[in-house]
Amino acid sequence: MEKALMLFLAVSLLSLGHTDGKENAETLLKERTKRQIPKTLTVTTILEKPFAMKTESDALEGYAIDLLSELTQSLGFNYTLHIVKDGKYGSKDQEGNWSGMVGEIIRKEADLAIAPLTITSVRENAISFTKPFMQTGIGILLKKDTAAESSYMFGFLNPFSKELWIGIIISYVITSLCLFLVGRLSPCEWTEPASEQNQFTLLNSLWYGVGALTLQGAEPQPKALSARIIAVIWWVFSITLLAAYIGSFASYINSNTNQTPNIQSVEDLLKQDKLDFGTLSNSSTLNFFKNSKNPTFQMIYEYMDKRKDRVLVKTFSEGVQRVRESNYAFLGESISQDFVVAKHCDLIRAPEMIGGRGYGIAAELDSPLIRPLTIAILELFESGKLEYLRQKWWENTCSTQDQTGWVPVQPHTLGGIFLILGIGLALGLIVSFMELMCKSRSNAEQQKKSCCSAFSEEIAQRFGKTQNQEGLEKKSPTSNSCDEVKA
Repeated sequence: MEKALMLFLAVSLLSLGHTDGKENAETLLKERTKRQIPKTLTVTTILEKPFAMKTESDALEGYAIDLLSELTQSLGFNYTLHIVKDGKYGSKDQEGNWSGMVGEIIRKEADLAIAPLTITSVRENAISFTKPFMQTGIGILLKKDTAAESSYMFGFLNPFSKELWIGIIISYVITSLCLFLVGRLSPCEWTEPASEQNQFTLLNSLWYGVGALTLQGAEPQPKALSARIIAVIWWVFSITLLAAYIGSFASYINSNTNQTPNIQSVEDLLKQDKLDFGTLSNSSTLNFFKNSKNPTFQMIYEYMDKRKDRVLVKTFSEGVQRVRESNYAFLGESISQDFVVAKHCDLIRAPEMIGGRGYGIAAELDSPLIRPLTIAILELFESGKLEYLRQKWWENTCSTQDQTGWVPVQPHTLGGIFLILGIGLALGLIVSFMELMCKSRSNAEQQKKSCCSAFSEEIAQRFGKTQNQEGLEKKSPTSNSCDEVKA
C-alpha cells in the first residue's frame, strides 16, 4: 500500500513538472520573441478608408490602427506612426527604384508598413511580408442600377414587391371565399330554394374576383346587400391596386431607360461600349492584368493601357468619385470596394471577384520581425479579434433598398386599402348572417318552430342537405325568397 502511494506521488510530481516545464517554455518563447523586437518601431501607413482615416483632431483611426494597437499589446513594443510621403503603396520604376511604402521600407525610413498592402511576387523580392491578415481580390465597382439587378423576362412583376404580390394573392383567395360563403348564407342569392347550388358557386366566386381585379366585370352580379358590400369593397381594392401598379410600372420603365449595362463579370465589360473602366495607375491590380496569361485579362489590360490618360486614376477615392459621377467602372481591391458600397448606397460591387490575394504587414527583407508578427496575427485570427475588427469598420449603413432611386411598391404603402378590404369582408359576412337570421325568424313563425331550430335547418340546407330537409323544401318551395327577408 505504501509503495503504491509513493508511486502515485512520484507520477503526480512528474506530471506537475512536465506541465510547469511546458508553461515555462511558452513563457520563455514569448519573452525571447519580445526581446527580438526593438522597443520602438517606425510604422508607415496610407490614408485609405477604413484602414487609416484622419479624425477632426488630426489623429488616425481605422482598421490598420486598431490592428497595430492589438499587436503592440501582444508583443510589447511602442511605435511612431506616419503617413507615407508620396501617398502610394509601392511600385518599381524603370530604374529599379521603389516608391510608396515599399520604398520607405527599403530605404529604412520605416520598420513596418501596416496598410492594405497586397502581397505580390514582385514585392516579395524586395521586402518581406507576414501571413495575410485579410483576404481580398479584384472586384468591379459600379453605380447601382436597380432595374438591371432583376430579370427582364419577369420585369412586369417588378412594380410590386414580392411581399405585396403574396398579399394580393391571399386577399384574392380570401375575398372569393367570403363571396362564396355570403352567396351560401344570404337568402337573396338563392334563386332556386330547393337546389343545392346558387349563382355564387366557388368557381363563379373565383371568376368574379378575377374579373373585378382586371376591371372587366364578370357574371353573376350580386343581389344581396351583403354580397354587394363585398363586391364594392373588392372593386375599390382592385382600382386602387391597378392605379398603383400603373404608376409604379411607368416609373420602372423610366428608370430602365439609358441605364448602364448589367455587369456581372470582367467579360461583360468587354462586351459593352457604354462604360469606361479602369483602375489605379502603378497598382498591383494593373500589374495583375498586365502579367496575366488569360486572354480576357490581357484584353482588359490592353484596353486600359491604350486609354491610360482617361481611365487610370491616381487614388482610390478618385476612382469612387468617377463611378458615382460618370459612366465608369472601377477595378480594384474588393475589400475596399465593400467598404465604399456599405457607406454609399448608390454603389454596388459586381458578383465576380478575381485574382484572390491577401494583405500583409511589410518589413525589410528577411527581417526578424516577420515571424513574431505572423504568430501574433494568427493568434488574433484564432481568437476572433480580426473578425470583430472587420465587422466594426465595415458596418453597413444602407437599407436593403436604395431610397434615392426607384423601388417597388411595398405592402406598408398600401396597408390602408388592405385594412379597408378586411373591414368590408367582415361587414359583408355579418350582414349575411343577419339576413339569414331574419329569414330563420320568419320561417320559425310560419312553421311554429323555435328560432334556433329554424336557423339550424337553414344552415344545414345550405351546407349539407338531409332527406327531412328536402321534404320540408317541397312543402315550402318559396321559403327562401329574398322578399320575405325584406318584409
